[in-house]
Amino acid sequence: MEREPMRIREGYLVKKGSMFNTWKPMWVVLLEDGIEFYKRKADNSPKGMIPLKGSSIHSPCQDFGKRMFVFKLTVAKQQDHFFQAAYLEERDAWVRDIKKAIHCIDGGQKFARKSTRKSIRLPETINLSALYLSMKDPEKGIKELKLEKDKRVFNHCFTGICVIDWLMSSSSIRNRKEGLLLASSLLSEGYLQPAGDTSKAAAEGLSDTPFLDLSDAYYYFPDSGFFCEGYSSDDDVVLKEEFRGTIVKQGCLLKQGHRRKNWKVRKFVLRDDPAYLHYYDPAGGEEPLGAIHLRGCVVTAVEDMPDTKKYDADNILFEIITANEIHYYLQAASSTERTEWIKAIQSVSRTGK
Repeated sequence: MEREPMRIREGYLVKKGSMFNTWKPMWVVLLEDGIEFYKRKADNSPKGMIPLKGSSIHSPCQDFGKRMFVFKLTVAKQQDHFFQAAYLEERDAWVRDIKKAIHCIDGGQKFARKSTRKSIRLPETINLSALYLSMKDPEKGIKELKLEKDKRVFNHCFTGICVIDWLMSSSSIRNRKEGLLLASSLLSEGYLQPAGDTSKAAAEGLSDTPFLDLSDAYYYFPDSGFFCEGYSSDDDVVLKEEFRGTIVKQGCLLKQGHRRKNWKVRKFVLRDDPAYLHYYDPAGGEEPLGAIHLRGCVVTAVEDMPDTKKYDADNILFEIITANEIHYYLQAASSTERTEWIKAIQSVSRTGK
């Protein structure tokens, strides 16, 4: 039986169309032998596949001066593919992994993240990719559940205890301490994702181990269709679901209007569950002027925009492209603030409803 290619990295990027100068959000999956891109994360079939054999990658790419953090992949047939990341570190991480994948193909080697294995002393005999496929087996793998905590419902996920129990039952580990090491490796490699405050805090280094062997620490597979929602017995609250989530970040930004293309100062409030970015009149008022639904969106920094009146000379801009391809342009007060907003929005767009 032929082994399924390892998923090295996946996430939303902005991809340039092959025929027209249009940039659209795509769920991009880097495999050992190629790059697949999907219109949405939940799609079963990719929109296209780029083979890595004989390819070369170029970064930074200056072909599109108004778009930041773009990298170019040139395939063997001399066709160029352009991708835009949200910020510098994300672009560099994609470029680093793609370069390594190409190098492994050229040298007839197998892709492996040796640095992670060394840091947690994981035996080289353990194949994380094969283990991940076994964990996802519909009959013998880990069962995905609907779990409730703190008035939130987590769909298509499982507890930390379930993961360690499964590893024990499959004879992958000898004891639960070894299970924590193996599960931490799966987490660091992206085969598992944290869901909820408890597991997220541990993954960010606020606990003794990145992975928690607990019943209230939730995790999910990155391609499982996971989503989180709130609930209430009050119908009025349900109708106003977009106001339930915890405020992740708030502050004033400049927003470009869709019709007149003019810029106005708006107060923005970012909530995590569901994933909404509301904007208000900064002079006051409890009712929002509008909202941007962030689930499945892509957010990137941009240097400039054509055919639009400049507000001032700073142009510390970023762009949000929603799942239904509506473009929003915002301007921060500094490059540091722009990066903070991009990272916060990117985090919420991946985990919120």
